[in-house]
Amino acid sequence: MSTLANQLASAEREEVARAIRLLLARPLLTEAADPTGFDLVRRRRDPLTRWFDYTCGWNLVVEPRRGYARLTKVRVNPDGSRPARRARSGRAPFDRRRYVLLCVAAAELLSMPMTTIGMLADRVVQAMAADRALAGFDPVHRPERMAFVDVLKLLESYDVLRVVDGTTETYVDSAEAKVLYRVDNTLLMRLPAAPVGASRLAVPPEEVPARFEDLLVGLVRERRYGGASADDTHAETTAITDAQRNLRLRHSVLRRLFDDPVLYRADLADDELAYVTSLTGRQILRRSVEQAGFLLEERAEGFLLVDPDAIATDVRFPDDSSTARVAALLLLAPLCATPAGLLPEQLAEAGAELLRRFPGWAKAYQSEEGPARLADDAVRILLDVGLAGRARDRVVARPAAYRYRLTETTGPASKNDPPAVTTAGSVGEGDKQ
Repeated sequence: MSTLANQLASAEREEVARAIRLLLARPLLTEAADPTGFDLVRRRRDPLTRWFDYTCGWNLVVEPRRGYARLTKVRVNPDGSRPARRARSGRAPFDRRRYVLLCVAAAELLSMPMTTIGMLADRVVQAMAADRALAGFDPVHRPERMAFVDVLKLLESYDVLRVVDGTTETYVDSAEAKVLYRVDNTLLMRLPAAPVGASRLAVPPEEVPARFEDLLVGLVRERRYGGASADDTHAETTAITDAQRNLRLRHSVLRRLFDDPVLYRADLADDELAYVTSLTGRQILRRSVEQAGFLLEERAEGFLLVDPDAIATDVRFPDDSSTARVAALLLLAPLCATPAGLLPEQLAEAGAELLRRFPGWAKAYQSEEGPARLADDAVRILLDVGLAGRARDRVVARPAAYRYRLTETTGPASKNDPPAVTTAGSVGEGDKQ
């Protein structure tokens, strides 16, 4: 092979690896939000589609004319660790009310190529009034309008809604606000990642609470792995072939490896652990990691991927962008020093100690319940990034937490600054989180 051919092949491998990591961090990539990244994915869509299908069993759709790429990440065990977040209010996670409004608004938008905020609100009012399982929507009340604006801003961030005239936030102050939208119905239909439509699992509303977990599992059941039919949970289970079993194992392990901050061996089922430690499994794992441009760190406790360019890093730790994130790092020391874990009251006391050490810091937590709230928020972050876990009524440090060591902690430079923290042995920004 000529030198030029080698250079072209190397350039293609590097571009494909970069695009894989880009899509892992941003599974909905639009040309409007990232023209350069979208152009890269558009040019390399064929090898990208093959890689995601073989490695993770995820479908990649690239629509060059419509300007978006959608990677549908299916999780066998769906959880709430990656919630939709509000564009306002410190990016707080969506609550139940906002999720309901999101689903209803999306359903109404499917038949509306253009709409105003008032017309959409009226249709949501009517739709929720007609469904006895839903609490009514009343835009007369400011909290309802705030929730509705959070939903619309989320759809704007997905490029499903594009503001033609006006500003969405003005609706918070007045239900008479005038905002005109253009709706991308095709992109809207691409948002759900579940392989089974919710309407195919329809059950009486009164049965949903008792069957909620089973219904979630039904939404992500995939036919390719055999077993019961995806749309009939009462169907007789069919025999699963060895090929289907190995396919499921490959996808289940690699999905978690490429999508989670850290993959612990203790969290794998027996057959998953046997697969990933087999000769074939290890070869596929290492080859897939190399093709994606990650560095693989393998320890006795598990696996961790490092992205040298921080492209796939959607959440960084350590991170001083919020009080809770600084507190999470500071709480690692007492957690790691107590292998048996800390009780809620011990965590609250650790939070109180932080507030005593830095009295001008964390003003939002300077109240009677503040130390407990600070500890709860910090623990939630540690759970999300795989550095802590729960053991009955205690919070315990997980193996990756011992990578961190505080080498220096000083008071804030001013009353409004967080304490300055220096760490050693940290995961750093290059890690895929």
